[in-house]
Amino acid sequence: MNDKFSGKFIALDGPDGCGKTTQTKLLSQWLKQQGVDVITFREPGGTAIGEKIRQILLNPEHLNMSTSVEVLLYMAARVQLWTEKITPALKENKCIILDRWLSSTCAYQGHAGGFGIDNVIKLATDCLERPWPDLTIILDVDLKTAAQRLNRDLDRMEQKGDGYHQKVRQGFLKLAKERDDFVVIDAAEDIKTIHKKVIEIVENTC
Repeated sequence: MNDKFSGKFIALDGPDGCGKTTQTKLLSQWLKQQGVDVITFREPGGTAIGEKIRQILLNPEHLNMSTSVEVLLYMAARVQLWTEKITPALKENKCIILDRWLSSTCAYQGHAGGFGIDNVIKLATDCLERPWPDLTIILDVDLKTAAQRLNRDLDRMEQKGDGYHQKVRQGFLKLAKERDDFVVIDAAEDIKTIHKKVIEIVENTC
């Protein structure tokens, strides 16, 4: 099993409240139980620089931040994570599991924010040696279900309103239709059911 997942790069993504952080943790635990050398990162973050950028991006006080600035900050954190953490891990043939990746910037800033998905991808291609993971799993969820799960103080991105987040969901689904390395899961189901689907997809795809 370790050979099968050696050097694999997998991202779990989706709208706020989709449960991706929980599913990322469960997938990582399952892989470790199978003897896989796995490492997990969250996005933005995973490095000292990335975590500071995350604080800037998600701080509700920064209401005047433009979409273009969001794109550049998310990409800066991503490039730092790639250079500092992911590249060395891949060279060691570890399996990388990511909580968000380029797909998020495409859906949030590219589609919902109007920056343009193609423009986001072009920037990523210019900045990253490898923009896309081997597999991206999109956890799709409706706004009502997502809102019920976000039972905490909302960060700046989460506060953007239903209209924005509906476009975010549409952005994820649009991107998934255009890419063969994306799989969409109905994330409105219970945690165990979703976890089983994630495992099935990972086993059959990687």
